[in-house]
Amino acid sequence: MVDSQQDQIIQMCLKGDRRAQQQLYQLYCKAMYNVCLRMINDPWEAEDVMQISFVDIFTKLHTFQAKSTIGAWIKRIVVNNCINQLRKRKLFFTEMEDNLGNIPDEVIPTEVSSFQVENVKKCIAGLPDGFRTVLSLYLLEGYDHKEIAEILHISESTSKSQYHRAKNKLKEMLQAN
Repeated sequence: MVDSQQDQIIQMCLKGDRRAQQQLYQLYCKAMYNVCLRMINDPWEAEDVMQISFVDIFTKLHTFQAKSTIGAWIKRIVVNNCINQLRKRKLFFTEMEDNLGNIPDEVIPTEVSSFQVENVKKCIAGLPDGFRTVLSLYLLEGYDHKEIAEILHISESTSKSQYHRAKNKLKEMLQAN
């Protein structure tokens, strides 16, 4: 969609136009549901978080400053709401010693790429909340460890170690299947 069309939709949403709100929702609902599902790992709960997120989006739209794209702004709200939902589940991260902060930021090894996509999705869904959250934010959503640390209120080294552990656990799960 052309930026001017999105700008027009945003302006109409700000005026309370329900059709424009529906258009904005339709543009982003599927992608944001997928973000929620990857992070929350429960379809019903992911749907709830997505709906709450869109309520937040429409009530906070006046704060959007176009320093990033509207999609990035929406995604940030969705990710934050997912994290808040996971915290309600008492998501805890184990703080690691500082010497683990040097774990390289490599992607999942190439041998994993030969596995079926559905099997990978199933195994990611089977990861503990903390592992799945960091892995999703880093590998699937494109956040770096510094951003993840800020979002989750953990140290950067904890983000790296959680990612490293998640990657190893995922590899182990994939090899077992």
